Amino acid sequence: MKASHRIGAWLLAACALALLAGCATGPRISTDADPEADFSRYRTWAFYQPIAMEQSGYSSFLTQRIRDGVRREMEARGYAYDEASPDLRVNFQGIVQEKTNVYTVPRTDFQYFYSYRHRAYYAVPFWYDEAQVNQYREGTLTIDVVDAARNRLVWTGSAIGRVTRKAPQERAADVDRAIAEIFLRYPFRAGSSAGALPSQ
Repeated sequence: MKASHRIGAWLLAACALALLAGCATGPRISTDADPEADFSRYRTWAFYQPIAMEQSGYSSFLTQRIRDGVRREMEARGYAYDEASPDLRVNFQGIVQEKTNVYTVPRTDFQYFYSYRHRAYYAVPFWYDEAQVNQYREGTLTIDVVDAARNRLVWTGSAIGRVTRKAPQERAADVDRAIAEIFLRYPFRAGSSAGALPSQ
């Protein structure tokens, strides 16, 4: 792949991380877990190799920010980082999709008729629905937790929202917020046998 294409792909993925800037409710979060996974066996973790978002061969300030956020969340749950022989490996990816939203808006207009009897024009209102098309970009940040021994996905969480242009500091804050909201749905701690929350 040409360098320009790699850079373009990275920039597109980086844009995916600016999630729902103007929305007070934040990004939409969805999660899912493998019902057969025994999370009580997992006590250590490391990053998946290679990280899906770094397949171009280099990292960026956003990918490093995600790494830092994932490490913070995993350590807060008691998992010890072990690059040599982890129980879990964590991967992440950012993608952007073009979306089209079609909706209708009620409109009112008038049609004019001439009355020969009254020798005047009369306005007659009529109502109709006008189709509106809105095109936008939707970004998705996905974090996967993989059983290292079986190389099997055991938990996944995604933050989905509209991509907006922002300053680097604002994008970094959005990334931190999205990671925190994803991990709010992760119901386990190191060595914990707690049951999985329902997928959402």
